[in-house]
Amino acid sequence: MSRPRRSAAGYDESDVRVRPGRSSRPRTKTRPQHNDAESGMVVSVDRGRWGCVLDGDPERRIVAMRARELGRTPIVVGDQVDVVGDLSGKPDTLARIVRVGDRRTVLRRTADDTDPFERIVVGNAEKLFIVVALADPPPRTGFVERCMVAAYVGGLHPVLCLTKHDLAADSEFAAAFDDLDLTIVYGGIDDPLEPILDLLTDHLTAFIGHSGVGKSTLVNRLVPDADRAVGEVSGVGKGKHTSTQSIALSLPGGGWVIDTPGVRSFGLAHITPDDVILAFSDLAEAIEDCPRGCTHLGPPADPECALDALPDKERRVAAIRRLLVALNSNESW
Repeated sequence: MSRPRRSAAGYDESDVRVRPGRSSRPRTKTRPQHNDAESGMVVSVDRGRWGCVLDGDPERRIVAMRARELGRTPIVVGDQVDVVGDLSGKPDTLARIVRVGDRRTVLRRTADDTDPFERIVVGNAEKLFIVVALADPPPRTGFVERCMVAAYVGGLHPVLCLTKHDLAADSEFAAAFDDLDLTIVYGGIDDPLEPILDLLTDHLTAFIGHSGVGKSTLVNRLVPDADRAVGEVSGVGKGKHTSTQSIALSLPGGGWVIDTPGVRSFGLAHITPDDVILAFSDLAEAIEDCPRGCTHLGPPADPECALDALPDKERRVAAIRRLLVALNSNESW
């Protein structure tokens, strides 16, 4: 006797047969806590591989990859990270970066002032050494001012390091920054290193400057075995360090210097005039009385700018307005 046929309305979800997957193991979104992870600092980056030192010890170097759960999280030189896996540092071993710590400071730039994509150059640096030659190539105040803007906004302390003053001993270039309380040192090949080392020892400092200003020469004087160190920290299996990558080098007396690539321009598309003023605690409160959209440049562009109501700070306001002018003119040097 045949079974009667059922209408479509007679079926429900209990009649549906679900084909089991290839694996019966249920998937979970629970991620491992990595409680055994060790802390380290990123000292080099090379195409998907990060050189790190564990616990700040230059002798404990490892190579690591980014863990899948971090996705596309940017990791830059100077970042504090947690790593797991093979931490022996032996050849052909690879650890994993599972966490990136919050950055205390950050140095950012864009390719130019129209580029919406900002690039993090260095994380957690305490100071920014702006290396400028007084001759060959000739110095430009605009570049220094733009680097200072990026430093102030990012929480770094800027230092102007002048080289080749033997070729321009009577230069008044440094006088342009008198009212910004900018620390100035000399780092030419014949200058003593002690004043510079006093500023660098036990700190993390980023160096920035144009190609040819003597930045690499200065770094090699500060770190006598810099060439060997570069080879070690960039030995991540895919190439060698060139001027296209930042790299951190340990100072013999303690501390780190980060040698960054030479730059032609310093884009600040991500920075607004308010960001610049807010970096100066003695002026930040005043701009609360500025009209909306004020660029803080003063008359005639901003006739009601509140900074003009600070007669005891005229020279300082004028100096900071030069920074704002530089913010609006991204030359190629």
